[in-house]
Amino acid sequence: MSHRPDPAHDHRHDEGEVHEHDLGLQHDLGTLRRRGLGRRGMLGIFGGLGVAAVAVGCGTDTSSTADTATSTRPEPPAGGGGPGAGGAMGGDASVEVADGEIPEETAGPYPGDGSNGPNVLSESGVVRSDITSSFGTATGVAEGVPLTLRLKVYDLTGDDVEVLAGAALYAWHCDRDGAYSMYDGDAMQENYLRGVQETDADGWVEFTTVFPGCYAGRWPHVHFEVYESLDSATSATTKLRTSQLAFPQDVCETVYATEGYEDSVANLAGVSLDSDGIFADGYSLQMAKVTGSVEEGYVATLNVPI
Repeated sequence: MSHRPDPAHDHRHDEGEVHEHDLGLQHDLGTLRRRGLGRRGMLGIFGGLGVAAVAVGCGTDTSSTADTATSTRPEPPAGGGGPGAGGAMGGDASVEVADGEIPEETAGPYPGDGSNGPNVLSESGVVRSDITSSFGTATGVAEGVPLTLRLKVYDLTGDDVEVLAGAALYAWHCDRDGAYSMYDGDAMQENYLRGVQETDADGWVEFTTVFPGCYAGRWPHVHFEVYESLDSATSATTKLRTSQLAFPQDVCETVYATEGYEDSVANLAGVSLDSDGIFADGYSLQMAKVTGSVEEGYVATLNVPI
């Protein structure tokens, strides 16, 4: 898909006077294109929408972004695509990413989408909102601070900015101990913290989960893939985009001070957004806006323009 960003804003000055930046999104997009604004500039503008309260639907408050990961990470399986796995950082080079779209990133070595071993997308029960527990014959439940993920998918085709209704989004992340279900240690027999949802009429999907831990060398994150529809969400070969969501540092530090996240404290201290292999080249479009508390649970919101 070929796309552009969504810099919605509404500032009025002298009463009755209409300024250039009051003329609406389509005007803004045309102006940005005429000015030849590059990818970084466009990312910054759309990224502001993902990190601040904006008209495109993120209704939560901002949280700060951040800095700073050590303990050992399980070795990726043969053929994996994560850090140290044959230079697979950076995602699928065959996927075209236009200015303002969320970056294409690696699915890592633990995708569970059939591209590296097991394929949870082929299992009955994967379409679900609550991903804290395993399904099918697996019975495990992931423990941790409650987290709600809310992602809004946009189609930035041509000059139009539209919500992408009826698409499918597959989300997955590590557990509190930094392990990925279907691949790591005791979690290998589980399939929790993986699920697919269909975007509603407004482009939203929502998942109930737990806050992921931080493992050595990576900033805390959630992986996701966008598919054209539920029918096409059967393997990585049909995905439209693979990307990752990042969490603000202050929220991570607060969560990791709680019981069960002890290993994450040292791991977070040993990494930064600027040193992370995924986010070092920019994360404005990928930084979630997070509200809430340890006691009440957190809500992480992100716009996903593709």
